[in-house]
Amino acid sequence: MTPRTTASGSLARRSLLGAGAAGMAALLAACTTGPSTGDSAGTAAGSSDGGAAAGSYPRTVKHALGETVIPAEPKRVVTISWVNPDVVLALGVVPVGVESVTWGGNDAKSTDWFDAELEKQGGTAPEQFSATDGIATDAIAALTPDLIVAAYSGLDAEQYAALEAIAPTLAYPEGSGPWSTSWQDSVTLVGEALAREDAAAALIEDVEGAMSTAAADNPALEGTTFIYGTIDPTAADQISIYTDADNRPKFLQQLGMVNAPVVTENQPADGAFFMSWSAEKADELVSDVLLSWFNDAAAVDAVVADPLLGQIPAIKNGTFVAQSDAAEVLSISAASPLSIPWAIENVVPEIVAAAQKSKSL
Repeated sequence: MTPRTTASGSLARRSLLGAGAAGMAALLAACTTGPSTGDSAGTAAGSSDGGAAAGSYPRTVKHALGETVIPAEPKRVVTISWVNPDVVLALGVVPVGVESVTWGGNDAKSTDWFDAELEKQGGTAPEQFSATDGIATDAIAALTPDLIVAAYSGLDAEQYAALEAIAPTLAYPEGSGPWSTSWQDSVTLVGEALAREDAAAALIEDVEGAMSTAAADNPALEGTTFIYGTIDPTAADQISIYTDADNRPKFLQQLGMVNAPVVTENQPADGAFFMSWSAEKADELVSDVLLSWFNDAAAVDAVVADPLLGQIPAIKNGTFVAQSDAAEVLSISAASPLSIPWAIENVVPEIVAAAQKSKSL
């Protein structure tokens, strides 16, 4: 998928500022790896039987955009956006259709963490469709789904209605907003729809346990303040910062880190997942560690050399984590029960090094 702005390129800023299925211009986004029968279902983590409870349908699931009636156990699940494919698969159901990952993915336009779990379960790779131009309703309809999962998404009422006309559709949970559903809430909601509530609770416990272990193994993270944003001298908004509503800060907070006061004191009251910040006030962005993603090393050099952006304290102090590996960025930006263990192994060590350095200054 492409870091989304709307569809591809700027994350590309917005969606990495926001993410979604349509865009990064999006941060992350769809290619076909082969047909799926949709009948493959492995045992969900923590589940004794890996399946839905007998007689548990029909069931009604409430979410932010209404109520979805699921008449029978879903056999053909299609997902849109990021996170949702991982959640469905982690609960033991192989989706029949997913968006292809055109930013941060592997050669198969998937992710290494999804593919590893798919292989573990012995499932068939789902059909892929592109989200570059928005929600691919025609491609989704052609897959004849009996459930569409968009628990982590930016669906509006019109898009939701279009998908509901195809099959029962899960939007983001009540109390959540576009692009701000935590992975735990996604797992809980999808577990309810799939009648795998016990498996969902066990999965959350397992992944949170892995994060607690990572935090305990790296005490330098505890209490370390951070700012996670996007910094680009060539962009209209040169500095954009993720708020507490976004999954990137949530990931770091679960490791014991703390969003910097300058963020918590200035973040929008409407719950938006990011805010813009004036480059003229870059020196006010005080934190122990700063994280940002970049397309290449040259972009990092441009920020460090910029007379305003280079005044951000963490840049001056050398506690700046500049992420240029797209898969690493995606693993946190689209944090899921499958990507988090991968991120703990591949992303967290660099963050730990910056936290350790900050404590020595």
